[in-house]
Amino acid sequence: MDHVVIYTDGACKGNPGPGGWGVYLKSGDHEKELWGGERDTTNNRMELMAVIQALSALKRPCHVSLHLDSEYVRKGITEWIHGWKKKGWITATKQPVKNAELWQQLDALVHGGPHHIEWHWVKGHSGHKGNDRADALANRGVPT
Repeated sequence: MDHVVIYTDGACKGNPGPGGWGVYLKSGDHEKELWGGERDTTNNRMELMAVIQALSALKRPCHVSLHLDSEYVRKGITEWIHGWKKKGWITATKQPVKNAELWQQLDALVHGGPHHIEWHWVKGHSGHKGNDRADALANRGVPT
């Protein structure tokens, strides 16, 4: 199984507003950059899209070290999602889960996919090279 290191980030100019997502992937000597965006979105949606796009880009089963600065995404996919699914995509406060369609896509990639994923939180905007690169890509993806 190939080992892939991934850094993801989302950006939003206003929340909601124009936003972008960025992905930096590295496997051995190979590197890949991905980015995109939406005209009317939120930062949380862009954080989710970055991880969805990163995992969707993998062509075969991989051991993934995924680094992100979003506790919303990390805790959502590793902790909260199990309760949301049991409750029919309703939160503990009895509200519909925001971005449920993106969570469902991510759930299929993470829990229904072939990859072994290790989740690593990094502090954003703190000089971490991989995170800074993903942040720059996310800002590149913001529509002008």
